[in-house]
Amino acid sequence: MSREALVELAALVRADDGLLAATVSETRTGPALEDANFNEEGLGALAASGSRARGHEHDYELLVEAIREGFQLHYGRGRVLAPEDPDLALLAGDRLYALGLARLAELGDIDGVLELADVIALAAQAQATGDGVLAEAVWRAGAAAIGWGSSADHVAAKALARGGSPGAANALQRAAESAIEPLRAR
Repeated sequence: MSREALVELAALVRADDGLLAATVSETRTGPALEDANFNEEGLGALAASGSRARGHEHDYELLVEAIREGFQLHYGRGRVLAPEDPDLALLAGDRLYALGLARLAELGDIDGVLELADVIALAAQAQATGDGVLAEAVWRAGAAAIGWGSSADHVAAKALARGGSPGAANALQRAAESAIEPLRAR
């Protein structure tokens, strides 16, 4: 996780000066963020490290982190925003989904928009069945696909997840690993 991307996300929400601006947590975006453990593996950084993000690494990192924050607000606790009202948390999550997807569309990455839409849908499906492991595998594989591109294995793993297959999480993890293998080879 990039502290800088999350601090920038907080600044963007504050700049809107609307209802959500008041929900930015100073504790989570201040110095304490450096020491925080959000159980993240830097999904925005993972997407930004891929060849598909070349030249727009900062944009990719920020937009993936915005969408991830939206997901976390829908299903738990945000890293940047801390609305007390659960309805406002859902609204904030929707706003951050829209922010991230709009930024990706502005970059002209329609394949990326489709991939992140799949991530949102499949992770929500996993959350609905109480499968946090699958939700995290969806996120990691999705971030890898955003940065490095999709593959036949990735598409097949998403189909397993849609169908509720017990092997979906492992298939998604393998797809993510094979997508980022070129990164490790450097």
